[in-house]
Amino acid sequence: MSIFDQLSGGPSRAEEPHPSARICSRKGCRSSAAWQLLWNNPRIHTPERRKIWLACAEHRAWLEDYLKLRGLWRQTVACPDLADGAGTEGNN
Repeated sequence: MSIFDQLSGGPSRAEEPHPSARICSRKGCRSSAAWQLLWNNPRIHTPERRKIWLACAEHRAWLEDYLKLRGLWRQTVACPDLADGAGTEGNN
């Protein structure tokens, strides 16, 4: 167990058995994600850059509100079916 595991109260997502699984980005949530929240920070990212957070149905509104309050939210789209694990950068 790393120090980060101890601080967060559990194992890191990198140590999970299926790291390509789409998991909600809300801290402590391990539910499957159904939504991609696209965002960027205009102070440090170019306008076309999009970072992705993943959200389950329960936490979609909370995560959108968090990003909107800070002026970072750009768009929310449904997660595509990704058999190969591509596009699972939700926790960046």
